[in-house]
Amino acid sequence: MKIGIIGTGHIGKTLALKLSAAGHEVHVANSRGPETIGSEVLATGAKALTAEQAALDKDAIIISIPLHRIPEIAPLLAGISDETVVIDTSNYYPGRDNRIDSIEAGQVESLWVQQQLARPVAKAWNAIGSDSFAKKGKPAGSSDRIAIPIAADREIDRKVTMALVEETGFDAFDAGSLNESWRQQPGAPAYGTDLTLKELPAAIAAADRARLPKRRDLAVAAFQERLGDATTNPDADFGVSLSRVLFM
Repeated sequence: MKIGIIGTGHIGKTLALKLSAAGHEVHVANSRGPETIGSEVLATGAKALTAEQAALDKDAIIISIPLHRIPEIAPLLAGISDETVVIDTSNYYPGRDNRIDSIEAGQVESLWVQQQLARPVAKAWNAIGSDSFAKKGKPAGSSDRIAIPIAADREIDRKVTMALVEETGFDAFDAGSLNESWRQQPGAPAYGTDLTLKELPAAIAAADRARLPKRRDLAVAAFQERLGDATTNPDADFGVSLSRVLFM
C-alpha cells in the first residue's frame, strides 16, 4: 500500500518504521519540512516529503499530530479520493490542546476530528502508550500479544485499519462505530493498559463516559510529577501500571 504519515512524533515515528518494514511504500511529513526528519525515522525505508506530497495519491493517510492542529491539515485532505482511508491517532489533552468547547461539552474526540476534516476517519493507535507501541509488538498468534482497539463507520476504513494494526505487531480489536470511540479515549479502561485480545472487550464495555475527564487529568498530573514536564512520555512500565490503577 501507499501510506502517508503526517506527524513524526513518538507514535508517527514508530508507525513509519513498522509499516515500511512490513513492505509498504511509506511517505512521512512533519510541520517543519522533510529536511528536519531524522534518519532514525527513515531507517526501514520510509521517505521524507512535504505534507502536501505525503497526502497525495495514497491508499491510506495516518494523522499523528496533536489534536488541536487537526484543522490545519484539512486543506491537504480536501482533494483526496473518497476511497482513501484516513486514520486518526490523536487524543485530547486540554493542557496541550487548549480548551475545545465542543469536546468539553461531550462531543466524541474522533467525531470532532471527522468534523474538522469533513470526511470519514478511523480511530487507531491512540490507546497505546508510545513506549509500549515501539517495544511490545509480537508475532500474530502470540498468547500475550497486546490488542489495539479501532473504531470506524465505513467498512473499507475498518478493514484497512485493522490490517495495518496487525502489521505493526498488535492484535486489532473492532471496537465499533466512531460514535463509540470514546471508549478508547484517555481515562477509559482500554487506554494505556496493554490488554490482550481476550481482556480488551471487557475493558471496552466497562468504560464510564462521565468519569473519563477526571481520570485523564489525574493521570496527567501523576505523569508530570514523575517526569517533571508535560512533554516527555513515560516508560511503558510506569505508564501501564499507572493507567491500570487509575482507569481500571
